[in-house]
Amino acid sequence: MQTKILPVNVESVEKAKQIWLDGGLIGMPTETVYGLGAVATNPEAVKKIFEVKGRPSDNPLIAHVHKDYNLDTLVYVEHDYVNNLIKAFMPGPLTLVMKSKGVVCSEAVCGGDTLAVRMPSHVGCQQLLKAVDMPIVAPSANISKHTSPVTAMHVYNDLNGKIPLILDGGKCSGGIESTVLDVTESVPRILRAGLITKEMIESITGECLIAEHKEGDKVKSPGVKYRHYRPKCETALFSEEQIEKAIELYNEYENAGKTPYIMCRTTVSKAFDGKNILDLGETPEQIAYNLYDKLLEGETKAQIIIAISMPSEKGVYMGIMNRLRKSCG
Repeated sequence: MQTKILPVNVESVEKAKQIWLDGGLIGMPTETVYGLGAVATNPEAVKKIFEVKGRPSDNPLIAHVHKDYNLDTLVYVEHDYVNNLIKAFMPGPLTLVMKSKGVVCSEAVCGGDTLAVRMPSHVGCQQLLKAVDMPIVAPSANISKHTSPVTAMHVYNDLNGKIPLILDGGKCSGGIESTVLDVTESVPRILRAGLITKEMIESITGECLIAEHKEGDKVKSPGVKYRHYRPKCETALFSEEQIEKAIELYNEYENAGKTPYIMCRTTVSKAFDGKNILDLGETPEQIAYNLYDKLLEGETKAQIIIAISMPSEKGVYMGIMNRLRKSCG
């Protein structure tokens, strides 16, 4: 199979729509990461996602819809605060887990009774979803457990020859996957942290819990059960208080004739003067934007990426630390 990369325009959107209607998959841009999309009501198409990615069969998918889509056709909105969240943050990097009405096929929800739904804010993705006017399930467009793609070329590097089309919508502006929020109870629970923070949610709902994922729990959200986001080189993770240990490990690799890289925020990089650096930027938003890009850059240069953790776990840092632990911990 030949994989084409095309810019998002009227012609390429029509091609993508036809591939979907014929039961195929495409790589599609969103504001968070690139997705591997299929029509959510087509069981055979959904099965292809799991096959192409090598994704575990108990890891559910998120349904993506355009901003004018009637969510009442897909899910039950059981609490008033849910509509307030939708008004405040959708379209955007927020996924809501609600009781499913069974429209999306069982394969997409891994036999569960809930459905994760989001409305991407990426203009090209909205154009695409509007054209097909159907729910599209789309996990990250990469081989399962590899670092998530934030450019069309990242998708191509993982899935060339496995899918017919990748729509190029530029580099993703968010850089990490959406916040996933379980809204089936009277108080919402964050299942996966992201750019919509606990503090932002609480400004709407008054209260928000953080889910504790335990062995044997029924999985309602992607990104919570398996080791994810890993580059194809060795990794290590140190806190900002362990910089001397990070330098020791760096020197060990360098003395062995190997190439280490330090991945950290700009301020911290000054402690590693003269060493190979993957600079993540300074603000939480910059760091999220650069994180996967730098992990993917690093795997092409380094034998080991030595990551330095964030100064806190509040706000966007919570989502960043979630990804750092799963990719480098």
